[in-house]
Amino acid sequence: MTAAILRVGARTFLSVRRHRNYRLFFMGQVISNTGTWMQRVAQAWLVLSLTGSPVSVGILALCQFMPFTLFSLVAGVVVDRLDAWRTVIGTQFTQMLLAAAIAIVALAGVAEAWHVYVIAALMGLVQVLDAPSRQSLTFRMVGPAELPNAISLNSGLFNGARIFGPALGGVLIAAAGAGVCFAVNAASYIAVLAGLLLMRPEEFHPVERRERPRILSGLKEGLRFARQDEQIWLVLGLVFVMSTFCLNFNVLLPVLAKHTLHSGPETFGVLSAVFGVGALIGALVSAHVSRATVGVTALGSAGFALCELLIAPMRSTLIVAILLFVAGVCFTTWASNSNSLIQLASPDHLRGRVIGIYFFAFAGTGTAGGILSGWLTAAGGTELAFAVAGIAGLSVSLYVWLRSRTASLVEETSIDEPRLAA
Repeated sequence: MTAAILRVGARTFLSVRRHRNYRLFFMGQVISNTGTWMQRVAQAWLVLSLTGSPVSVGILALCQFMPFTLFSLVAGVVVDRLDAWRTVIGTQFTQMLLAAAIAIVALAGVAEAWHVYVIAALMGLVQVLDAPSRQSLTFRMVGPAELPNAISLNSGLFNGARIFGPALGGVLIAAAGAGVCFAVNAASYIAVLAGLLLMRPEEFHPVERRERPRILSGLKEGLRFARQDEQIWLVLGLVFVMSTFCLNFNVLLPVLAKHTLHSGPETFGVLSAVFGVGALIGALVSAHVSRATVGVTALGSAGFALCELLIAPMRSTLIVAILLFVAGVCFTTWASNSNSLIQLASPDHLRGRVIGIYFFAFAGTGTAGGILSGWLTAAGGTELAFAVAGIAGLSVSLYVWLRSRTASLVEETSIDEPRLAA
């Protein structure tokens, strides 16, 4: 039994074991992601404390995600012009300075809502460049064979921090105030920066280099490639619909807990944590399987959408929690698979641009999706919002799954096989 467990763990964390550079990155992210989630909780709490208005939290979310809507596509071109390792060092250092700035303002007792909005918007702007750069760097650290494993582990880190970061942040806010959370987040960047600076660039996976693209012509080239490659546009279409219609828990879960289930903030916290636990388990399972296919991606998104459809009429907190747990497992199945498929189908010189398009589909639609979910909830409660999300997600999943059965696609890459041509 012990040997079997060790074999499972070895396969699940394969990219950590095999690649020193990724091991350093992974260890730094364990600390940094927890700090990031602590800051998110502290920002929302500070704004709400300063204004007393729930609308102000919505404005904060707009400041955080609007940069992805405006600049994700252009950021992909910039990533293809720059060295990913040096870019990530720069973006992480900048985020550390921004976290330190809001910490100083908050600890000094002079914070105003607009301070938080500005820092959140600047953080979002930096993250627009940071996110695709980190994806490109992950490819450089582990290569194509172990990319699905590494992406799943990255997702596991993020969702593990989603569970522990807000809980730790809540304790610190109650004990010492939001400013301490910001200070802890600023300090957490030291770990990831140390890991980045200790890397050996000569061990990076080699990639093809071409002349640096111009912004406009480079963007057109990336969009043209994504449109012409059937696997990429299928996956991007799936991500776009799922992110717009289905990934709006930040809007729906508080309303679900308070108005539909007639409970308090503790229920909202439990539901969020249950989803995070499911997402963490899903990420670890995906890392163990280390195989990305369009069909499995569509099945994962279908499972996620089905859970939302089943949640729509529910009034039992226990059943909703179980469905959210399953939804979390399905979420990381389709999210990590789609990320892997996009990168594996992209040539080296276009990878940054295609990842930029991916992040536009994944995060850039958050503003529109949140407004849509809010409108549906106002019109027909969470029942209508979850039902629409479920139907939209199931429809696009079915279409993508049927296309994956008939189209000539690069179907899979595993840790034991190189990329296979269809």
